[in-house]
Amino acid sequence: MDIVLILIIVLNILISFKGFNDTSFFRKYEFHIGSILGGEQIRMVSSAFLHADLGHLFFNMFTLYIFAPVLLNHFDGLSFLMIYFGSLIFGSLLTLLFHKNDYNYRAIGASGAVTGILYAAILLQPTMNLYLFFIPIPIPAYMFGIGYLLYSIYGMKAKKDNIGHTAHFGGAIGGFLITILKEPQMLVDNTFMVFLLAVPIVLLFIMAKSGKL
Repeated sequence: MDIVLILIIVLNILISFKGFNDTSFFRKYEFHIGSILGGEQIRMVSSAFLHADLGHLFFNMFTLYIFAPVLLNHFDGLSFLMIYFGSLIFGSLLTLLFHKNDYNYRAIGASGAVTGILYAAILLQPTMNLYLFFIPIPIPAYMFGIGYLLYSIYGMKAKKDNIGHTAHFGGAIGGFLITILKEPQMLVDNTFMVFLLAVPIVLLFIMAKSGKL
């Protein structure tokens, strides 16, 4: 396992466990719209290293562990960190944009950053097959990526659960854009797949612009 990936996982574990056992620490560094608008921008990054419980932490770190090697086999460690933290920040910024009038909105978790890594991996290897626990057949990665973001749009619109769909979507946008900036040749070599993966992103902004979110 690459040292960069190990460091990120260890950092997530250490900060999450600190949050599990220290409520004041957790409240001080979680994503909270009112506090961020009041000047505590550190929360936009720190919140991505806090998790609600062991299950939440495990799911995010397991997903990162599965998909990070795709990027680490293609890029160096610095580029990987750029995509990870870039996706994290994109997720926080999109969440701030969509929830800026809800001063009590709170969120935690590495999901935005991890979704960025997931979407970047799919962009690099769109035809790889994914095996999901609840579906007995392999699913092409590009189909999963598009379906995941369409579901995120539905979740953002429905507002029926506590999942941070907006952060997931923002993270995916970050992973998508930064990967293309790092590998612009894929716009020529794999134009159709890049276009397909961009469809949910374009749809989100069309819906937002038309007031349907």
